[in-house]
Amino acid sequence: MNTEELRLLPWPGPNGQRAYLSTDDPNGFLSRLADSLETVQLNTGADVLAHARRMLADPRASSGELRYAVRRLAECLDDALLVAESRGGRLAMADDDSDDGPTLPAEAFG
Repeated sequence: MNTEELRLLPWPGPNGQRAYLSTDDPNGFLSRLADSLETVQLNTGADVLAHARRMLADPRASSGELRYAVRRLAECLDDALLVAESRGGRLAMADDDSDDGPTLPAEAFG
């Protein structure tokens, strides 16, 4: 089985490598756990972005504080790109499986 048939998970595997899930059940325990973690990661990214914007607007923010915020933003961007890649792969698979076209999960909008 190649990775195009697998779900990319939002957590690293052994040695920091990508982790994949092979399942026919999108509502299985690990699928739901991955969905929940993706939601947490995206919400955390939104929170960190809001905090970073406040820091940028504060002329008293130190360079150390700003570097810290940039590090957290980079981590959140890594997470968001992984979520986007995973969801994009699942949309492509869903599109291949049906003639109705892809449908976005509700959490993609919030």
